[in-house]
Amino acid sequence: MATIRGTAPAKVNLTLHVTGQRDDGYHLLDSLVVFAGVADQLGATVAPDLRISVTGPFAFGVPTDASNLMIRAAEALRQVRGVTKGAALTLEKHLPHAAGIGSGSSDAAITLTMLAALWGVPPLPAHAQEVLALGADVPVCLQAPNPTRMSGIGDVLSPVAALPGCALVLVRPPVAVPTMDVFKGLADKNGTAMEPLQAGLDFDDFAGWLARQRNDLLPSASMIAPEITAAIAKLDAQPNVAVAGMSGSGATCYGLVKDMAAARQVARVLQVSQMSWWVAPAELL
Repeated sequence: MATIRGTAPAKVNLTLHVTGQRDDGYHLLDSLVVFAGVADQLGATVAPDLRISVTGPFAFGVPTDASNLMIRAAEALRQVRGVTKGAALTLEKHLPHAAGIGSGSSDAAITLTMLAALWGVPPLPAHAQEVLALGADVPVCLQAPNPTRMSGIGDVLSPVAALPGCALVLVRPPVAVPTMDVFKGLADKNGTAMEPLQAGLDFDDFAGWLARQRNDLLPSASMIAPEITAAIAKLDAQPNVAVAGMSGSGATCYGLVKDMAAARQVARVLQVSQMSWWVAPAELL
């Protein structure tokens, strides 16, 4: 029986401005989301029920029951489209979870795409309530690999101009940063939005634009995990890194570089000096 395969890339919030908070407690965001060329590998085959097997370097801690986000995505698609078939899902986990790079959300988004093809039904659009119910990052992950401006509570998605060719060095110290605690520590929940992102920027112009933006969760996350400050400082100290910052609520940090050759060079330095960190050079998709 044919197996459909998919690649779920890392989602990186190059910016994350918190612009308000709704009465129901949800925070309003303004974020430039990009996708990096390091990814989980997924597969799906028709089966009588829904099941998942997980392998790979970050398999530990990933649930295989109904709480798994891929299983939840599959159930949502089945319910909306009236599917009676099941699927045997596989996940080869190369991205750290709970790391601010949306690996579970990316897995769920690719699962929705794979299973729509496997079951021969229309895919769920990013604006569907069933998609947003899976998590605030799942709608934007359905836009991969296109860079996207994400606002609202993750439900307002806008295309952005093509970005210049460049690469990232992703770095995650071995620390846990609970997202809820990071938001609780926000000093200001009514920040300004991002500057407009102009079309046709070269690398230097884009790096200059990015350096003027913010991740409003960085101060709070750094209070919880000072290792984040150390990771950004390590990246900043590398001559090839134009801008360093934190993705999402952490703890993954990024360094923006011109190309993959520079990314690999920076990654080698960090891998030698910080052997307990996850370090990944990755093309900006």
